[in-house]
Amino acid sequence: MTKRPLDILDQVLNRQPVIVSLKGGREIRGVLQGYDVHMNLVLDKAEEEMEGEIVKMGTLIVRGDNVIYISPKLE
Repeated sequence: MTKRPLDILDQVLNRQPVIVSLKGGREIRGVLQGYDVHMNLVLDKAEEEMEGEIVKMGTLIVRGDNVIYISPKLE
């Protein structure tokens, strides 16, 4: 059976880190805590690599119209 994109997000919800690619070339990693049909996201333990250093942002809300893709983070 073919899975819908939101079904796949349900599999990683509160379980494993995801990588979120955003417009403007930014990439944020964190644990997906919630989302809606507009792809607004709530990430916990969010962090971004800037100039070679990891910047920790804590809990972060990402507006869905900035999201390019979401992918499970491979360990």
